Order: sequence, then C-alpha cells, then structure tokens
Amino acid sequence: MAKKVAQSTSLPSLDQKLAMAKRYSHEGVVAGAKAAVMASIATAIPTLASVRMLPWAKAHLNPTAQALIISTAAGAAYFIVADKTVLASARRNSFNRLSTSNSEA
Repeated sequence: MAKKVAQSTSLPSLDQKLAMAKRYSHEGVVAGAKAAVMASIATAIPTLASVRMLPWAKAHLNPTAQALIISTAAGAAYFIVADKTVLASARRNSFNRLSTSNSEA
C-alpha cells in the first residue's frame, strides 16, 4: 500500500503536466516560425530569380503563383518542424519520467 502512495506522489500533477505541455507547444511554435522564415527565403530567391530569367516562368508564373509557391513551402516547413519539436519534447519527457519511476521502484 505504501508503495502505491509513494508512486502516486512522484507522478507529476495535472498543473505540472499542463505547464509542460504549454512550454513544449511554445517551443514548437518558435522552432516552426524559424523554419518557416528560412523556407520562405530559400524558396523566394530561386522563384523570383527564375521569373526574371526564364521565359517559361515569366510567361506562366504570375504573382499569385509565386506567392503560392513561397507560402506553401513556408507553411509545410512550419507544421513539420513544429510537430517534430513537440513530439521530441514529449518523447524526452516520457523517457525522463520512465527513468525516474524505474529508479524509485
């Protein structure tokens, strides 16, 4: 009986879990925003250069298409990096929790 009580007190409370979730989601947002900026720059330079230099691109890529290409790359980079960051943080937290519960048992 005492073992169960000791284990239940060592688990993080609901407030701690909520705080960790907020911190991890904020880390994901920041990392995603950084990736979106980098993807925008990396996509905008060749897109705008090709529209100025290549006749096919000049004829077929109007400003809306150019913006769509750049924003699609930025959006994809944001969601991929944010998701990977949140999942990595959750995985790290679950391993930390497993190691602390194994050391107590």
